[in-house]
Amino acid sequence: MPIPHKLPLSFYENHDTLTLSQLLLGCELVHETRGEGRTAGIIVETEGYVTGDPACHAYRRETKRNAAMFGPAGILYVYQIYNHYNCINVVTGPAGVGEAVLIRALEPTDGIDLMAHRRNEAFKTGFERYRNNTIDPNTADGFRNLCNGPGKLTIALGISRHNHNGSSLINGPISITPRVLTDFDMVTTTRIGITQGIELRYRYYVKGNRFVSKK
Repeated sequence: MPIPHKLPLSFYENHDTLTLSQLLLGCELVHETRGEGRTAGIIVETEGYVTGDPACHAYRRETKRNAAMFGPAGILYVYQIYNHYNCINVVTGPAGVGEAVLIRALEPTDGIDLMAHRRNEAFKTGFERYRNNTIDPNTADGFRNLCNGPGKLTIALGISRHNHNGSSLINGPISITPRVLTDFDMVTTTRIGITQGIELRYRYYVKGNRFVSKK
């Protein structure tokens, strides 16, 4: 199956970070993995991180960890939290300006069984599986929980800091297509899981969508 038409570089270059945070809603995040196949999901929740924002990883200075965030628009900044979970961000703004959009949740569309397999594998300890974390995409709760959080969706789509940090959305294995979900209302609210900049309304999600991480 051919990869759908990708958003062009100009899409990322011609909009500011908070505008992109909103425009990415309804678009489809696609990862084509050689030997495994395609996994994809509609972006239903995002957060923007901008210059002067104390919650932004680039707030203080450029470091080895956040260097990709200072790259040109249209590349990925993938970082790790809790020494385990990866989070995927779309880098925005010109080179040297550390801004990005965190993708918080997806509505799964393609490669559902592969997503579930990856999620289940991530929760194995030796030969013992944590049964309460087993994902069955054939159940309503299992399907909803595949990608309804930033750490969950990167596992499901096979995205890692080691393989994808700094990769291009134009030429790399991960891409974003134009909106496939167009008829929706958007909620603008505060971000989740941060201790600074908590009053800033830089989080956006598709109203009424059951795959949003937290309403």
